[in-house]
Amino acid sequence: MLVDLNADLGEGCANDQALLQLVSSANIACGFHAGDAQTMRQSVRWAQQYGVAIGAHPSFPDRENFGRTRMQLPPETVFAQVVYQLGALAAIARAEGAVMVHVKPHGMLYNQAAVEPALAEAIARAVQAVDPALRLVGLAGSELIRAGERLGLATRQEVFADRGYLADGTLVPRGQPGALIDNDEHALQQTLEMVRHHRVRSVEGKWAAVQAETVCLHGDGEHALEYANKLRESFKKHNISVSAE
Repeated sequence: MLVDLNADLGEGCANDQALLQLVSSANIACGFHAGDAQTMRQSVRWAQQYGVAIGAHPSFPDRENFGRTRMQLPPETVFAQVVYQLGALAAIARAEGAVMVHVKPHGMLYNQAAVEPALAEAIARAVQAVDPALRLVGLAGSELIRAGERLGLATRQEVFADRGYLADGTLVPRGQPGALIDNDEHALQQTLEMVRHHRVRSVEGKWAAVQAETVCLHGDGEHALEYANKLRESFKKHNISVSAE
């Protein structure tokens, strides 16, 4: 069994370099919610050093609230903003002799695109316009995945180790009970269930079907590195290999 393990980088987290040694893909902030030219360059260099796949992590223009503000922007505005962010990281990667291989939206842009077809379409069109060979990463079973598939993009369906799920397979919104899982054992069991059996127990107590092709590890938690090591050990125990391929 094979699964990708991804983490968000360049967001001001001190764990970045250590976390890169435990994952197979990195989603690098492109300046709209966090990061800048220097952090993008450093993240690309670290990703190269540890053989980690490089991806862009575009967001709504919302540094004040870390990309977590709900926005209703015209699709063409979102298209232009995503193209702008992908272009910035692609140029930095190219200057470092690296290649950008995937795109994963951040925060509220990601969450809204999971359920809003027009927004999902705008993001997928932007990815296709920049480079149709890029892989689009989105919430498993989401509108973003469907939009990417309609345009012929390679997609990768994502699940979250430390987030609660609703019965429809979407994430519990931040700020609501059950949104975040802070118990390592609970998170481990949930992740293994999703990867091995393609299902997750929702906060309502029902099973939701999920396709776990990549698992997100948040690096800003208090025990992020400890949990990442536990997850890798658990994967090894269950003969699950970690790879971005």
